[in-house]
Amino acid sequence: MKHPVGPILRMCDEVELVVEAIRDDNPERDIEVIDRGAYVRVQADGYLRVTEESLKHHLGDGFHLRSLEGMLSSFAGRIKTASDHIEWTLMASPNAPAR
Repeated sequence: MKHPVGPILRMCDEVELVVEAIRDDNPERDIEVIDRGAYVRVQADGYLRVTEESLKHHLGDGFHLRSLEGMLSSFAGRIKTASDHIEWTLMASPNAPAR
């Protein structure tokens, strides 16, 4: 993967369900999941997103987008949060290739 972006999640019972929500929101993207034991890196090339709707579908109506922030140990790329989704994008850099 040339430009990986996405969340790095602390290991917990909900990690697999969060990964499924991310997969649902990015059906056209090749998503790589790397299990490091204490954390899981979820990444795609250049862009990744997750919506509160998908998270609630997999984790229940009591799960809110802000709950995901507590699971994030870090992330790759630039993060943008909105009231109903989170996006990870390639960081802008003078040396970055045009997309």
